[in-house]
Amino acid sequence: MRRTDRMISNGSKNAKPQRAREFDANLPRFSRVWLQLGFGISRLVNLAVCAILLVGSQPACLAQESTRRVDGYKGIWFTLGQFYGKGSGDQAYAKASREPVFPYGDKYSGGLGTYTAKHTPLAIYSPEAEKTFFVYGGTTGPDQRHLLCMISYYDHKLNQVPRPVVVHDKQGVDDPHDNPSLAIDAGGHLWVFVSGRGRGRPGFKYRSNSPLSIDGFEQVSEEEMTYPQPHFVQDKGFLHLFTKYTGVRELYWERSSDGLDWTPDQKLAGIREPGHQRGGHYQTSAVRGDTVGTFFNRHPNGNVDHRTDLYYLQTSDQGTSWQTVDGKAMNTPLVDVDNPARVIDYASQGLNVYLKNMAFDRLGNPVLLYVTSPGHEPGPPNDPRHFRVTRWNGSEWQTSTICQTDHNYDMGSLDVGSGDDHAWTVRIPSASGPQPWQCGGEIVLWESRDDGASWVQDKQVTQNSPRNHNYVRQPLAAQDPFFVFWADGDPTKLSPSCLYFSDSSGERVHRLPYDMTGEFAQPELLPAQRPTP
Repeated sequence: MRRTDRMISNGSKNAKPQRAREFDANLPRFSRVWLQLGFGISRLVNLAVCAILLVGSQPACLAQESTRRVDGYKGIWFTLGQFYGKGSGDQAYAKASREPVFPYGDKYSGGLGTYTAKHTPLAIYSPEAEKTFFVYGGTTGPDQRHLLCMISYYDHKLNQVPRPVVVHDKQGVDDPHDNPSLAIDAGGHLWVFVSGRGRGRPGFKYRSNSPLSIDGFEQVSEEEMTYPQPHFVQDKGFLHLFTKYTGVRELYWERSSDGLDWTPDQKLAGIREPGHQRGGHYQTSAVRGDTVGTFFNRHPNGNVDHRTDLYYLQTSDQGTSWQTVDGKAMNTPLVDVDNPARVIDYASQGLNVYLKNMAFDRLGNPVLLYVTSPGHEPGPPNDPRHFRVTRWNGSEWQTSTICQTDHNYDMGSLDVGSGDDHAWTVRIPSASGPQPWQCGGEIVLWESRDDGASWVQDKQVTQNSPRNHNYVRQPLAAQDPFFVFWADGDPTKLSPSCLYFSDSSGERVHRLPYDMTGEFAQPELLPAQRPTP
């Protein structure tokens, strides 16, 4: 057994969870001292109770978290601080700056409450509860960058949302790389996987105290874990894909039947070019039945600004074995650049690859939405950038282009239809927004009637917005009217960030309440969006 019932965290895999300290920085120092003293006393009491109960029931020793609710849906705003301006002579770009430089701006920034594309899933519809549960990166106020890992739900019967719950306070971290992901087990318990970053900020696993309830959570583990992608496979348990910074960003997996007892971490990929000391990958994954699939790129010598190539692996036995899409068994971890899992050699084309969203079509074939670009810097010199779809048709990989876009970090979601509806749709910020050439834009609904071979614009979902929209996420088993959700924000300066959701038609867009005075509120239905003449 590992990572269960942890007592005092020392940053190791076998440490026990440490209760998140939620002190109010605005309290007088004297009050803070007494709060910390009380916290220490309560910790001793908890440890004593835990010791008494350990023999009888291990789960009873999970670290209990008090429920903390906030007064509205406030998304986190972020800037990476890697700005680019115009170059001189034959240089398209000036040297990267830590200070704001325009017109091209930051490598990525803005309202990133539903960031990153490597966090998945972020939302799940529960038919038993008739609610869509969702997680996001929140904050404490419109001018604050204090990350709170949040959970809430939309009640489809009552058309309302509760005050959202803080699952984990990141205690001064302002970086949405630490945002959470979500899973629901067979018993209905909600699992929140809070990302860490690198080897200095740990990740955390939390389980709800009661099935299909956000009223309380218990901390299960503290561990090295970035970009969590938990998948619950019916009758088998969890298969969790994630990243560890082992040289530089490498892919790992673990599994568990109950979420408490996990296997050791197993490396999935650590590809190196000959002579390189480092490597790395980003991935996005999905589940269909017993099969979990993952698309990933590679980072030559560990450099994320040169991310390229496209690979695919899948497993139907919880990671015991991994295969290519056509069933060829692969030994893991993958280490060679040229191997049967490689889908497209983009390095030879001089293109970067930015993964967005994966799905399985009605036949169980994997499909990927992503962006290609000539370089990592923002702005027109690296045009053209293309939203693309790569899909397996049963015998070969096929790739099509949806449209151009103006930023590498424009992110949306792919829906490959269900039942008799064979239409494929994507919802992406491909229209230029109020902050052009910056992260995000106006959301557009594109449609394909030939399994992704060709695409037409169906409608523009948002119009005349004050801030760019980005990171459109689709819940598992998505149901109207909460078919996708996302956040907005001004990428050029600190701004409030609101959260939105839309139905599948794109006709009805709601905004979640930024401020709440009661325990529940109805989302605001925005005026119908019409194109500007």
